Amino acid sequence: MRFNRFEAWDADPGTGQAWEGSAWIGGDTQRLWLRSEGEREHGRTAAADIEVLYGRGISAWWDVVAGIRHDFAPGPSQDWAAIGVQGMAPYKFEVSATAYIGERGHSALAAEAEYELLLTNRLVLQPVLELELRGQDEPVRGIGSGLSSAEAGLRLRYEITRRFAPYLGVVHERTFGGTADYRRDEGEATRETRWVAGVRWWF
Repeated sequence: MRFNRFEAWDADPGTGQAWEGSAWIGGDTQRLWLRSEGEREHGRTAAADIEVLYGRGISAWWDVVAGIRHDFAPGPSQDWAAIGVQGMAPYKFEVSATAYIGERGHSALAAEAEYELLLTNRLVLQPVLELELRGQDEPVRGIGSGLSSAEAGLRLRYEITRRFAPYLGVVHERTFGGTADYRRDEGEATRETRWVAGVRWWF
């Protein structure tokens, strides 16, 4: 099991926590993947999901994955069929992109790219960019169609061991289109920059 991010922040208007982790069983060619990420704000779960995916290697650096995803929040729970790719792009960028087909024809696409810059043997700078797109408006969840949200982060970690590394970072999140409109209607900000502190670990 690997937690890429397990972090917390204290910013206006309040505190929050976020996680992103994955686990797998299998060999180099075929694996069963378990992925989860989520976020809590103001003492409540703002977003949370879990994915169970079958992955098959199609080259030395790339896997195709397919399976199911269950969203616990925001709004009512929802199930999706998922298919995507993950692996190492040129210049050692770690990339994943997954398309989802949900109930009542809903669709979504989530993409993430990250890079690790080794400053010393133990100090690593990690920029991350995440994008989420939606095929339809989902008013009950406060999500609009098109480009829904983007998040850019920059985290500096110190690897006490390869399996345990505390970090500090800064994250900027912005919503777009209908998602931004829903947030304005609720009196929430459409963009936010926050400092975070957390740990990255394997076990």
